[in-house]
Amino acid sequence: MHSEVAQLFRYSLGFIAAISFVACLCIIALAQVFPWLCGRRDDENAVQSMHSRPTPRIGGVAIFFTLALGVVFAPTTIVQSYLGVIIATTLLFLVGLSEDLGFRVSPRRRLLAVCVASLVVIVLLGVWLPRISMPYFDLLMQYWIVGVPFTLLITAGVANGFNLIDGVNGLAALTAIGASVSIALISLQAGYDTMAMVSMMLAAVIFGFFLVNFPFGIIFLGDAGAYTIGFVLSWFGIAVLIDSSQVSAWAILLTLFWPLADTVFAIYRRSRSKKDAMAPDRLHFHQLVMRGLEICILGRKRRRIANPLTTLVLAPFVIAPQVCGVLLWDHNRAAFFTVLAFLAVFIASYLVAVPAIRACRQRPQEA
Repeated sequence: MHSEVAQLFRYSLGFIAAISFVACLCIIALAQVFPWLCGRRDDENAVQSMHSRPTPRIGGVAIFFTLALGVVFAPTTIVQSYLGVIIATTLLFLVGLSEDLGFRVSPRRRLLAVCVASLVVIVLLGVWLPRISMPYFDLLMQYWIVGVPFTLLITAGVANGFNLIDGVNGLAALTAIGASVSIALISLQAGYDTMAMVSMMLAAVIFGFFLVNFPFGIIFLGDAGAYTIGFVLSWFGIAVLIDSSQVSAWAILLTLFWPLADTVFAIYRRSRSKKDAMAPDRLHFHQLVMRGLEICILGRKRRRIANPLTTLVLAPFVIAPQVCGVLLWDHNRAAFFTVLAFLAVFIASYLVAVPAIRACRQRPQEA
C-alpha cells in the first residue's frame, strides 16, 4: 500500500492543490464584478475584525468544491464513507456560506448545524467517537446515549475552533494543513493507509487556498470554509480511532490542539466575565499577538505587516503539539500529559501576554 500512497503523492495531490488554487483565483475575479461576494459592508467594523478592506469571504466555496471532487480520487475502499461525510458537510457548508454572503446566521445556529451534520454522518455510517482513551469511561462510549453526545461535542468544538482562529492570514489554513498531515502520518503508522491518502488530499485542498490567502489575505476562508475544514478534520480523526485501537485519542487531540484550546479558553474567559459564551471579542491569542506586534514592535498603522507576521510567530506553537501527536500516536499516557503540558503553556503565555501588551501601551504616556 505504501507504493499506492507514493503514487497519490506524485500525481493526484498536486492536481488537487492546483484545482483549489485556481478556484480561489476565480472567486477573487468574480468578487471584482460582484462586490456582494465580500459579505456585509459592516464586516470590517466588527469587534473581532482584523482586516480593513473588503475581501471575498467565500474561500470555503473553493475548499468544499475541491473536497467534493475528491470523491474521484478517494481510495475505492472508503468512497462510500467519504461520500457520506461530504453529504453531511453540505448542510454545514450552506449555513456557513449564508453567513459569509451577508445573511446573518447566529453562532448558536451555526453550532446547531454542526451537530445536525454530525448526526447525519452517524446515521449514514452508523459510527461515532469510539473512545476518549480514559479507563472505564471508554466502556460507556460504545452506548449511543454516551457516545453520540460526546461526538457532537467534539465535532462542534473542532469546527467552531477553526472558525475562531480564522482571523489572521494563513493561521487557520496552516493549522489545518498541519493537522491533516499529522493525521495522515498517524494513520500510516497505524497501518490505515487509505485514511493517510484521504488526509493528504485534504492537506492538498487547503494548501491550494493557503497559497492565495498568505501572506496578503486577498481571500478568506469565511465561516463556510472554516467550519467545513474543522468538521471534516474532526471526522477524519474519529475514523482513525474507529479503525485503529492502538491510536491514542489524546494523540489525535494534539493534532487539533490549537483550535480546541482557543475555544475552551474563550468559553472560560467569557463565562468568567459573565459574557455570552458565543459573543465575539478581540481577546483570542492570535489577536493579542497581532496587537502586541503593532504596539510593541511595528507601530500602530502596520497591520498589513503584523497580520501575516502573527501567523509566522504562532506557527511553532501550532505545529509543536501536532508533531508530538505523531510521535506519541500509541503512547496514551504520554500523550495525555503532553496535552496538559501544552494547555499549561497556552494559558501561561496568554496570562503573560496581556500585561506585557498593556505595559507597552503605557510607555509613550509615561514618557
